[in-house]
Amino acid sequence: MEPSDIRVFYLTASAQPVAERIAAHLGAKLDAPSDMDGVGAYLRAQFAAGHGLIGVCAAGILIRSLAPMIGSKWQDPPVLAVAEDASSVVPLLGGHHGANGLARDIAALLDAHPALTTAGDLRLGVALDAPPKGWRLDNPLDAKAATASLLAGTEASLSGFAPWLEPVAASDADAKDMSPVVLSVAGCAPLVYRRPHLTLGVGCARHCPPDELVALVGTSLSDAGLNAGDLTGIWSVALKSDEAAVHHLGDVLGLPVRFYPVDVLEAQTPRLANPSDVVFAEVGCHGVSEAAALAAGGDGATLVMEKHKSANATCAVASDKGQGIQATPRGRLSVIGIGPGAADWRTPEASRLVAEASVLVGYGLYIDLLGALAADKPRHDFPLGGEEARCRHALELAGEGRNVALICSGDAGIYAMGALVMELMARAADAGGVSDTAKRVEVINAPGVSALQAASARAGAILGHDFCTISLSDLLTPRETIIQRLHAAAEGDFVIAFYNPVSKRRRTLLAEARDILLSHRPTETPVLLASNLGRPEEKLRLRTLATLEVDEVDMLTVVLVGSSQSKVFRTGDSRTGADGWQIYTPRGYAKKIDAKEPS
Repeated sequence: MEPSDIRVFYLTASAQPVAERIAAHLGAKLDAPSDMDGVGAYLRAQFAAGHGLIGVCAAGILIRSLAPMIGSKWQDPPVLAVAEDASSVVPLLGGHHGANGLARDIAALLDAHPALTTAGDLRLGVALDAPPKGWRLDNPLDAKAATASLLAGTEASLSGFAPWLEPVAASDADAKDMSPVVLSVAGCAPLVYRRPHLTLGVGCARHCPPDELVALVGTSLSDAGLNAGDLTGIWSVALKSDEAAVHHLGDVLGLPVRFYPVDVLEAQTPRLANPSDVVFAEVGCHGVSEAAALAAGGDGATLVMEKHKSANATCAVASDKGQGIQATPRGRLSVIGIGPGAADWRTPEASRLVAEASVLVGYGLYIDLLGALAADKPRHDFPLGGEEARCRHALELAGEGRNVALICSGDAGIYAMGALVMELMARAADAGGVSDTAKRVEVINAPGVSALQAASARAGAILGHDFCTISLSDLLTPRETIIQRLHAAAEGDFVIAFYNPVSKRRRTLLAEARDILLSHRPTETPVLLASNLGRPEEKLRLRTLATLEVDEVDMLTVVLVGSSQSKVFRTGDSRTGADGWQIYTPRGYAKKIDAKEPS
């Protein structure tokens, strides 16, 4: 695991010096979640994002926080607990994903005890299913049986160069031998280890069938006597960064996919075995697959497999000299609804996407609500009213190959940035759209708990039957259209959630909406005013249509108006008020209840 993927955190001032030493030693990110109540959410988000966690804290904090997230030992990232007095280092999870190695490293730094419990590491000195960086095991599922046999005293033999396996068996080759290394244990399937040392370049026509590219690569490697296990990655031209076939190939082979601008590939032309004027006319460089493989391989790289092609795709392989030209992944924009504000209302997906993001974009207040998740991440704050600039900026950043999170309150697809992002991508660049590079980014829409859901839940079940939402902002929607919708909703007797009810300038539409509704439903119809939901300033007020006053409402308030059937009852025990009122809208179950025979 790379240092940038590790989070070292502490919770108390006394733990800070130890955490700082570890983070500096590893080159890892140092965190100090300030809200103790939010520590669990922070840890789960980092864990879900695949980040290693080293906590200078009690092991129990990590165990209780991460228990719902624990999955397979093949997937869980390393998690370690370090004693505040630096006396011990305990790998809790991910022992075969680097935790045991990290424990030894940190223990050596702190002169502490590495509390290893993995039998293979303790007795063999090596984890057969966790080769070090730069190595890959073809058949990890067979490692368990081999380890058990070795622990029982079975001897092993090694074919090839792998000094890290010498605690088990001696190497019989030198460092220049890049052939697969085979560890043979009697009665077990041989374990095949590789040092990936080849780069794969691919190109394809627009909308190339994914299976065609996979088949071409598989057949070409086989015909050339090459193995996919020796590949370090997949490279192509940036124009194909949104091509499904290329990403499908990455998924099938389990390899990262990266992209080069056209000018980088054109600079490789003198090294190409099969330059093409046709390709140049089409994309602006004389070759894609060969050029991408050579650029990734670096100076001194040579073609190991020249260009092979099918009807819609090409591929080529070069030697990897370890000094390739930097390429970028496909950019990603996650449009994230974080809910009304409370961390408990933020979905695990939303937290994971925030943790994975390299930069945050949004209205400053919404980013602030993320707490520790947003700490130390680069952020680009925009004011209210800057929605278009916010979305455009986020898309263009993602177009540079970055992983961007656009932070919205509530649900990003409900009166938020989701639709605007789509509109900017759908428009041509000369018609107010975004650049071609921004159009090629991956867009993920992460749903969130909307304000209307949170308000209804806080106050009972006012959305228990048919409802609709209406925005009372006439900045983007004509006033006449809003009035038309108000009449329709009133006549349909829907429960109505009013978004954007008022602003400093807009003060009349809410009053008009009240008057329209009063002509269709009783004066005692319940109205819920919910402000700052999920935040310390949360406030719920019960009103009726007759007593609803515009001056009680602001932009942080969502207004829910019941239907003619909505009811209020009092429980005497509720967060909604000292007298415990609740609002609900019956769906018709009363007929079934009343029809039952008395018991």
